[in-house]
Amino acid sequence: MPKRDSGRKKDGGREKDGGKKGRKPRGAQREPALREVLRVPEGERVSLASYDPSATPAGPADKAAGVAATAALAPRLAALQDRLYAASTAGDRRRVLLVLQGMDTSGKGGTVKHVIGLFNPSGCRIRAFKAPTPEERGHPFLWRVMKALPQPGEIGIFDRSQYEDVLIARVRELVPRPELGRRYGQINRFEQSLVDDGVTVVKVFLHVSYEEQRARILERLDNPEKHWKFDSGDIDERALWPAYQEAYEIALERCTTAEAPWYVVPADRKWYRNWAISRLLLEHLEALDPTYPPGDFDVAACRARLLRT
Repeated sequence: MPKRDSGRKKDGGREKDGGKKGRKPRGAQREPALREVLRVPEGERVSLASYDPSATPAGPADKAAGVAATAALAPRLAALQDRLYAASTAGDRRRVLLVLQGMDTSGKGGTVKHVIGLFNPSGCRIRAFKAPTPEERGHPFLWRVMKALPQPGEIGIFDRSQYEDVLIARVRELVPRPELGRRYGQINRFEQSLVDDGVTVVKVFLHVSYEEQRARILERLDNPEKHWKFDSGDIDERALWPAYQEAYEIALERCTTAEAPWYVVPADRKWYRNWAISRLLLEHLEALDPTYPPGDFDVAACRARLLRT
């Protein structure tokens, strides 16, 4: 498998323009579709060692440009969100679900803060999945996930997700291997059912390096204002890094499908992470192209009535 250190390929369709309509002026550089650049190939073996966590595939030139580019996406994202919600009032069942997975400190919370902050919060449904409660353990593992799904017109965000039940469960050997093996198929069928019901599933693996994770944990230890984020168990989990990498590789390999693919986002550079996820959401929303529903009333007559009051 080729080293994924830049994402700037000249073949295989990786220099598409992200679905923009119209022809660009002669000589203008076409924007690559990030969905193609970061997408995990379906049916291929996944090796996370071939992905560079500090890379910036198809991204802006540097941090300053990245921050500016992310800010520039905000009006377009907000407008598309508004159209998506408006369409739902006329019966459009479509919605978006962003699934965030990654090792501790990879930036799941930061994504919620910096990327989802570009949207109107009233149209977002955010759920952070922690260790299952006693009630949740009494149900099939997908039960708590189904209860947290976005409604039509909403943008849902999962900070961790159903994949915890094939990641931690695998590394910690919490369930028998035959049951664990069945869960991948259950997840695929579940996600297909979501797609069939109008959910656009955007699954993002935030790929942080072992060294960068150490630096971020040290930052939490050295800053009293971040002590609340620190858990001594994070150090214990680092000892299981190889096992977690293998568990993620298996999940990415078995659960990337045509309808619900995985995207690997290099996460060592926070500015790139924020830009990439914002861009991925923009491309998916533009592909949906929601429209404002027409009014079911006589505009002229209502205007005349209003003016008489």
